[in-house]
Amino acid sequence: MTKLVVQILDAGDLMPKDGDSANPFVEVDFGNQKQRTRTIHTDLNPCWNENLVFNITDPRQFPNTTIDVVVYNDRKSGHRRDFLGRVRISGMSVPRSEQDANIQRYPLDKRGLFSHIKGDIGFRMYLTHDDDSTPPPQTAHFETPLQEINPNIFDQEELQVPKKKEKDVKTFHSIGAAPAATAASVAPPPTEFKWPQPMATRMDFAQAGPSPATVMHLPAPKQNPEYALVETSPPLAARLRYGYRGKDKIISTYDMVEQMHFLYVNVVKAKDLPVMDVSGSLDPYVEVKVGNYKGVTKHLEKNQNPVWKQIFAFAKETLQASLLEVTVKDKDLGKDDFVGRVFFDIPEAPLRVPPDSPLAPQWYKLVDKKGIKAKGEVMLAVWMGTQADEFFSDAWHSDAHRVSHGNLANTRSKVYFSPKLYYLRAQVIEAQDLIPSDKSKPPDTFVRIQFCNQGKVTKPSQMRVINPVWNEELMFVAPEPFEDFIIITVEDRGTAEILGRVIVPSREVPQRIESTKLPDARWYNLHRPFIAQLEETEKKKEKFSSKIHVRLWIDSGYHVLDESTHFSSDLQPSSKILRKDSIGVLELGILSARNLLPMKSKEGKTTDAYCVAKYGNKWVRTRTLLETLAPRWNEQYTWEVYDPCTVITIGVFDNAHTNGSKEDAKDQRIGKVRIRLSTLEIDKVYTHYYPLLVLQPSGLKKHGELQLALRFTCTAWANMLTQYGKPLLPKMHYLQPIPVRHMDLLRFHAMNIVATRLSRAEPPLRREAVEYMLDVDYHMFSLRRSKANFNRIMLLLSGITAIYRWFNDVCIWKNPITTCLVHVLFFILVCYPELILPTVFLYLFVIGIWNYRFRPMNPPHMDARLSQAEHALPDELEEEFDNFPTTKHIDTVRMRYDRLRSVAGKVQTVVGDLATQGERAQAILGWRDPRATALFIIFSLMWAVFIYVTPFQVVAILIGLYLLRHPRLRRKLPSVPVNFFKRLPSKADMMLL
Repeated sequence: MTKLVVQILDAGDLMPKDGDSANPFVEVDFGNQKQRTRTIHTDLNPCWNENLVFNITDPRQFPNTTIDVVVYNDRKSGHRRDFLGRVRISGMSVPRSEQDANIQRYPLDKRGLFSHIKGDIGFRMYLTHDDDSTPPPQTAHFETPLQEINPNIFDQEELQVPKKKEKDVKTFHSIGAAPAATAASVAPPPTEFKWPQPMATRMDFAQAGPSPATVMHLPAPKQNPEYALVETSPPLAARLRYGYRGKDKIISTYDMVEQMHFLYVNVVKAKDLPVMDVSGSLDPYVEVKVGNYKGVTKHLEKNQNPVWKQIFAFAKETLQASLLEVTVKDKDLGKDDFVGRVFFDIPEAPLRVPPDSPLAPQWYKLVDKKGIKAKGEVMLAVWMGTQADEFFSDAWHSDAHRVSHGNLANTRSKVYFSPKLYYLRAQVIEAQDLIPSDKSKPPDTFVRIQFCNQGKVTKPSQMRVINPVWNEELMFVAPEPFEDFIIITVEDRGTAEILGRVIVPSREVPQRIESTKLPDARWYNLHRPFIAQLEETEKKKEKFSSKIHVRLWIDSGYHVLDESTHFSSDLQPSSKILRKDSIGVLELGILSARNLLPMKSKEGKTTDAYCVAKYGNKWVRTRTLLETLAPRWNEQYTWEVYDPCTVITIGVFDNAHTNGSKEDAKDQRIGKVRIRLSTLEIDKVYTHYYPLLVLQPSGLKKHGELQLALRFTCTAWANMLTQYGKPLLPKMHYLQPIPVRHMDLLRFHAMNIVATRLSRAEPPLRREAVEYMLDVDYHMFSLRRSKANFNRIMLLLSGITAIYRWFNDVCIWKNPITTCLVHVLFFILVCYPELILPTVFLYLFVIGIWNYRFRPMNPPHMDARLSQAEHALPDELEEEFDNFPTTKHIDTVRMRYDRLRSVAGKVQTVVGDLATQGERAQAILGWRDPRATALFIIFSLMWAVFIYVTPFQVVAILIGLYLLRHPRLRRKLPSVPVNFFKRLPSKADMMLL
């Protein structure tokens, strides 16, 4: 006897029903047989690994049957169950043997138009016979439901090891069977987009199913739980603003971080110090010691009244003593001499909380080792404060004891500002009286303009004359202050000779704020290069010179893009006059990190981590915490918000310049987080651990987790709401748009200028950190990103597909009650057409209200599943991280080129099919097929007369009844309009192949 085996493996990203979770089980309906799996409690990503076996009474009718795989939620109270999604499989698509059956993942479909369903399910099904061996009831050792996609972790033999057979599952017989659906109504298996295979085929992928490199599935596998967001509840003062205030709560605006107390020691200066050397000199320095922690100031040579002005900070949680010792010593070649010291009782140190004024330093007498007063005094200030203290960023911290004074600046927290950028335009019009060296040959001229490490050239003049005309516009990125010079050179392309040059200071170029009248063009005298001038006699004065006609101006009405518009943090115009008022405040608390990977494995498996945050033109950098895999920064920063549809970026890096490393050493990337402000609720404090994911040539790697506290406060509700109706960019981008072909190059120049300026600050914000924050290589080709974008498009189209399936089910009377209700609604809308638009908008309102309870409660974060990063092949990643131009071997480049040609061929075919359909539509009235056009225009005339004499409601009812007719009145062949359209000619037969 033939049997059907349905192997239910797992499901992912199911819709929560009981609060934040669900109790899912799967029920399979085949004919009049129903079987179900066990219930997995409180799990949105369940894993069953169960086999359900069904008897097939008539194998000949099996291709016309349907298998329903439905996921339900087992409710805790009562016998009701909630619908979580379903998949319908036609018997025609079921493999005839276990060897041909592959594991497939299907998106869960809705039961109706009002269902709110998400997630996917993985299973496989096949036929077996009595003479076959009994199928294994369980699939062994599935640690995660992703194993069928990437079976590298297991061998094929390991996958076939059977477990002990489960107890027989009870069979539920339906009381009343619904009418069987036809094969045409059954959704086929998910469509697959085949990608070209790499040269080296991996056999282990062929054993368990299609390779992720060669097949692009519509439903992506569920994300690894390690890459998910983790909500936290740190003791922040912001959470206690409207609640209970404990006795340790200090009211302060620094309320987005945990308070960390530090012992501050401000060593200002000393006076009347004794001479310690025989030569009569003194090289004093101060040593500040608390337990095992010791900080040292710089030593000043031959100075009995030194001034240091240096601040030390010791974390209270690491203090190992109750006594502070401040010692003045004399720097010597051998052992340093003792000058005097001062003791302080740490518990008696006063507590200072901003906005209190700084503590005034005082003079203290030095004592010798016996406690007797010695000669000299030292000016100090000792107090207990928090990280909100204004001296916090410039202080020497106790965890930086191994960092020298020269490298100490590289560990401090700082705030940076990007330079203000403008667009510089140069319209090269013409030149006159050019003098080539070879006057017998007319010059082939072009103009080269160089500005701020940017070089661009015009096209050669159309006519080879000494008075050429170009009329071409070139664009550059100009930073403030305008200190660079614009170098305009006229060159001969044939002889590479410089015919003239002029240097224009950029500060003399006029500015244009809006789309007003352009400034007047100017004639500039072209001068010979310096080398050519040496050939002339020194006494000979040049009375004649060539000229060039150029219009130069600076556009300040644009926003210069230094990051992608998809996740831009600033959309304001360059001109301060055109900027609007702020609409709110963004507060960010960089709390801590955990489980960081050691980035300096050669130096003892340590990490010196610091964070960089960018929003608008303001960059912030936290202090570097040395030699720890669980740093606690607890630093808070604030930005003004001008547009809610912007993104803040936070990156974590490993500092490579703390121990005198080479200047060319690069800070390593640990991870990055992006958060869009429009996804945040007003005045709500978000505290989460964000996964730090980095894609490397070896694959996706999690480097740890970053804990952030975020709050967006709105100060102008009306202005914020009106922003949603305004253009995203300043109006100059729409009145006089910049050509798309120039945008990428201008963005690259802007990023280069920002990286150069910030890397010259003190301490520098390294170029590699700035480029990583600005996504400098975002525009480069990546097969992984191509797959991800394809999945995004298919996910977008899945909603349209679901509506089409629902309408098709209504048309074939799958559920007679639903179809009757649609008929009633259709008749009402036809008879009262004024209700159509109100019904549509009311439906949108109801759907929006219904979806409110399913709204995301957490801010967005990097999604490894959406990015197709978890299962990217090494060859794809190696291609993604390759340099441009490539440096790989010719065979590797040939393989990648052939693969790209294969992908481009499929894209070319799809584009050609779209063009064919459009040309067929044009050919309806184009008389390319005279018989088809004649039939159409005659049919149009008949319809025009019929619609004119027939009321519109009657026509609409007739069309609706025809579309919703009963299945007995339908036939499986295509309709007449479809056949007519497919027979129309296109230009495909005119293409050269």
